[in-house]
Amino acid sequence: MGIEGMVNPPVIDFPREASCFDIAGLSLAYGDTPALEGLTLRVPRHRVTAFIGPSGCGKSTLLRALNRLHDLDETVTQRGTIRFEGQDIHAPEVAVDELRRQVGMVFQMPNPFPMSIYDNVAFGLRLQGGLTRRQRDDVVEWALGAAALWDEVKDRLGDSAWSLSGGQQQRLVIARTLAVKPSVLLLDEPASALDPISTLKIEDLIRSLKGQLTLVLVTHNMQQAARVSDYTAFLQQGRLVEYAPTDTLFTNPRLAHTENYITGRIA
Repeated sequence: MGIEGMVNPPVIDFPREASCFDIAGLSLAYGDTPALEGLTLRVPRHRVTAFIGPSGCGKSTLLRALNRLHDLDETVTQRGTIRFEGQDIHAPEVAVDELRRQVGMVFQMPNPFPMSIYDNVAFGLRLQGGLTRRQRDDVVEWALGAAALWDEVKDRLGDSAWSLSGGQQQRLVIARTLAVKPSVLLLDEPASALDPISTLKIEDLIRSLKGQLTLVLVTHNMQQAARVSDYTAFLQQGRLVEYAPTDTLFTNPRLAHTENYITGRIA
């Protein structure tokens, strides 16, 4: 059954907790190709929210909209509002650089800079300025520790970041993002290119970080969403189908269409 045959409006069990993001009537298109249509949801603060759905359903598009990465694409048109901590992120007074500092993003493939492990983590700190070398050292150690990487690299901070394994590189990128103290971490399939052991380390990291910041995760891995997230949104064809606490969505979804996707009966 296509999405046209499902319940409309979508089934939404909104979080009762304080919101980090409030999204209302969001539609987005790449040229003449729609990617999101009339999407409304709330992302709770200091929780892990997962976006699931088939390839091309709009998961990554929605994630990128949360820190205005689509500003870089002149073909994109957008309607609706996204509020971050109550502020419309497209308001004229919003500084995009500051928004992206507060709402950091980690992509599917690790992208460490061609410099040392230390300099990768310190990169944003140097751009911001205002720290002594000792203060910068302390933040680098804290960020690597928060990313569960410090014990593995503390004796080789001067080595090239590219000498690290794929899983270590991804945790280094997370440390680099954490170093500038964001309040939100957006994760676009952060473990899809990693081996199972590295994947488990990333998942442990996600669980450990939610006490400090809000996390939003795009994943194709149903088991991963079930393991690490507190809330899950199921998207299809650019629309929100069902949104609920993860335990509810995976064990007692209100729509047969959601159950069919989760159990693999439909792709």
